[in-house]
Amino acid sequence: MHSWTTQDMPSQEGRLAVVTGAGSGIGYVTARELARAGAEVVMAGRDEGRMRDAARRAAAEAPGARVRPELLDLADLSSVEAFSELLGRAGRPVNLLVNNAAVMAVPERRTTVDDFELTVGVNHLGHFALTGRLLPLLLRAPGSRVVTVSAAIARSPLADPSDLQSTRHYRPMAAYAKSKLANVLFALELQRRADAAGAGPVSVAVHPGSSLTGLQRHLSRPVRRLADLALERFVGQPVEAAALPSLYAGTAPGIAPGGFYGPTGRFEARGAPGPVELPTAAGDTARARALWETSEALTRVPYIWPGAPYFEEEHPF
Repeated sequence: MHSWTTQDMPSQEGRLAVVTGAGSGIGYVTARELARAGAEVVMAGRDEGRMRDAARRAAAEAPGARVRPELLDLADLSSVEAFSELLGRAGRPVNLLVNNAAVMAVPERRTTVDDFELTVGVNHLGHFALTGRLLPLLLRAPGSRVVTVSAAIARSPLADPSDLQSTRHYRPMAAYAKSKLANVLFALELQRRADAAGAGPVSVAVHPGSSLTGLQRHLSRPVRRLADLALERFVGQPVEAAALPSLYAGTAPGIAPGGFYGPTGRFEARGAPGPVELPTAAGDTARARALWETSEALTRVPYIWPGAPYFEEEHPF
């Protein structure tokens, strides 16, 4: 395929987009470029001052951009609820939700406000709750999309979600890997449920390839130096390029519902965005259903579809 860039994005005029983790890195670039293309963008993040600064920067870099910073802490379900209620009161349909925010390699097991293991709590459960609470607004927008940002590590043997919250044994990168597989399982199950209901957003997962972002901040200093060197000199790409899979999946025509998109170059570390191979474990629909039902029970956020429930039975995860 040709080298798809932001110049290939169709106009986003009249559309409302929500991007999580938009204060820096891939989320910031995603939000800025959507706004440059004409969308009104809610830039969501957990640091109020940082989000205000990011919105000012985006407006300066993309003259005419309509961006709005809002407080959202995915490690606190009450914050997710408050953010969703804020958008709900405005009542405007949401055309695009980009579940981008993430934490990685937290050195010891920490928990969220709601006592979830932090990595899976932010990366998966927080986004699960957010998407469910915004579902009524997504249902109001014809052709809406949900883009959930995973990572190539979702294909790793580390990505075993049998102990979802790492209660038996915590390993930083294993917690990250299982949260990223959970992202893909969620995206595909969301699409299956939308198909069954005959309504709902197009749901896809993406991975950004390799890039230096704020995610590396929890790595030990020696490991971070090695990672920085490898990403800068060998396999990495600028953050502007790492945001392209999200932008492609969120805006390009012909996106396959339930697809997985990422860089199509060597090792999928860089290159033009396009379809890439799903993790093998993503084909396990029983596991995806079980994860969904566990996530619904943990977050207490049911997904309300216009038709009958998709699944009647329960699957303990």
